[in-house]
Amino acid sequence: MVIIPINWSDVMMAASWLILIYMAMIILVYGAMLISSLLQIRKTYQLDDFDPYEDLLQSEYTKPVSILVPAYNESAGIYGSIRSLVSIEYPEYEIIIINDGSTDDTLEKLQSKFKLVKTNRVIRQQLETKRVRGIYQSTIYSNLIVIDKENGGKADALNVGINCSRYPYFCSLDGDSIIERNAFLKVLKPIIESDDEVIASGGSVRIANGCNIQSGELVRVGLSNKPIVIMQVIEYLRAFLTGRVGLSQNNLLLIVSGAFGVFSKKWVVEAGGYAHTVGEDMELVVRLHRLVKEKGLNKKIVYVPDPVCWTEAPESIKFLRRQRKRWHRGLFDSLWRHRKLMFNPKYGSIGLVSMPYFFFIEFLGPLIELIGYILLIVSIFTGNIYLEYALVFFVLSLIYGSIYSMAAVLLEEWSMERYPSVRHFAVLFFVSLTETLWYRPLTVLWRVEGIFETLIGKRGWGEMVRKGVSND
Repeated sequence: MVIIPINWSDVMMAASWLILIYMAMIILVYGAMLISSLLQIRKTYQLDDFDPYEDLLQSEYTKPVSILVPAYNESAGIYGSIRSLVSIEYPEYEIIIINDGSTDDTLEKLQSKFKLVKTNRVIRQQLETKRVRGIYQSTIYSNLIVIDKENGGKADALNVGINCSRYPYFCSLDGDSIIERNAFLKVLKPIIESDDEVIASGGSVRIANGCNIQSGELVRVGLSNKPIVIMQVIEYLRAFLTGRVGLSQNNLLLIVSGAFGVFSKKWVVEAGGYAHTVGEDMELVVRLHRLVKEKGLNKKIVYVPDPVCWTEAPESIKFLRRQRKRWHRGLFDSLWRHRKLMFNPKYGSIGLVSMPYFFFIEFLGPLIELIGYILLIVSIFTGNIYLEYALVFFVLSLIYGSIYSMAAVLLEEWSMERYPSVRHFAVLFFVSLTETLWYRPLTVLWRVEGIFETLIGKRGWGEMVRKGVSND
């Protein structure tokens, strides 16, 4: 038996160029999505705030909506969130807060601030949930309902809200979110105008840290002075303005943010409600796509970039790392549950494009990129540094991270203009150029940790500490 010695130098070279080819393909995909987003946003550039939205304020044109806010230990931000909801511009809606067995004073604060009294509201048991302990109604706002239930997780809380809701559409909203006044008119516009063709619609989520928010009202847009938060602002701009606009345009969207999304209740109930998974928002969207494809129907799930929800971002490395690991575990869980769709022509573009994109680029991308960093470092220390590889890898990393982030900042300034201050724009622009040097390697490492936690079967959300973004 002849043993052929392995030339590790050749192996490293081959692996290096495979990684470069992979990253180049990712850059081409993101570039195409960026161009698609640019063209789509250009079509709807600077829609007048009063026309056509003022016509939608007439109740005969709108569809009533139930706003569901699951709350677990949200004492710090729940009051401001509800204050922003009771003043939105929308003809007919109800607000349902679901206290998911909080161990802090969330329920007590709600009872005190909104003068709650017990009520005998009927709950239709369409979805199986944990036991409801009590239902309360505000004596100040007749459309504000609070449900107190046993702890069962976010998915269980949302399912209770669906059972309790009275209207044909519902909006899922995080307990620390602040909604702009006309956001619901904008996010529901595609649903209103589609004649039931659109079954879900998502809006943009922006970072509230650094903004001046008084009693649930966004008074002034601002930026945090912490680089880790500023990078999250840029990251959100890139994810929403470039990624989701491009995917939505071709009905390829697999994520409607749990922080701000509107759904057809009929379709969600038929799909079985929210699943008890770490990524319940994405899993539901994939299941809705799967359901309508199996029924042979033409339904759409869309993203609308203009309506904005402001939410609190982690301000420490510890909690940001925990969040990103959880998100990556949730991504894999959704893909694994619906692996039947992968490359399956029965499910059209969802099976042939969306599922492969989210698996090979979004899920595996961080692992491939980390291997690239490791090969670069090993090459330096072993003296086998390949100048061409190092240069190309750095340029691709710069485009993949910093350049696309910079493009997202420019797109925000050109279209949405939520950061009108020249100083804010300059900070976002120049900080985005540094992403490749520090922030992206961190997020790559955390997401790979999420892959490892997936392999060992880790469950649960992990504790998140919130300070609240509204000055009550």
